[in-house]
Amino acid sequence: MQLSSPAFPPGGEIPIQYTQDGVDESPPLLWSDIPPGTQSFALIVDDPDAPDPKAPSPQPWVHWVLVDLPPDIRSLPEGVMRLPGGRVGLNDWGNASWDGPLPPTGRHRYRFKLYAIDRMLGIERPTKAELEAAMKDHVLDEAQLIGKYRRHPPAQAGHAGA
Repeated sequence: MQLSSPAFPPGGEIPIQYTQDGVDESPPLLWSDIPPGTQSFALIVDDPDAPDPKAPSPQPWVHWVLVDLPPDIRSLPEGVMRLPGGRVGLNDWGNASWDGPLPPTGRHRYRFKLYAIDRMLGIERPTKAELEAAMKDHVLDEAQLIGKYRRHPPAQAGHAGA
């Protein structure tokens, strides 16, 4: 299974519009090479470098959880507000939404992990841990896309000279 985004290359920089420094809309995603028997998809986006890439927490910070996406879709549009089926789980802010990158320090990696599932899971607003428990023994395949983001300080005002 393959997962990609037309917004950034694998391992590349996530554009600011998909972060909390920008518009904070979800990036577009595309997937292909789906295994036979797929009945739904799940997506988890997390930050394994939180809070600091030099001293990450053992638990990655979760930005987005999607469950029971229909087996016939192969993409999510930019800034998706209404899922084409499926449900949004809870991220680590306690929100049922995309909350994009906002690293407190350094350049962080953001893992977009798509799972092909052999059944509909039927859970309403799962956390990442609840989704992973429900998926156990039901994952047919998975794909991962890494994007990176570092916050840029605002431009200095009042520079004298040229």
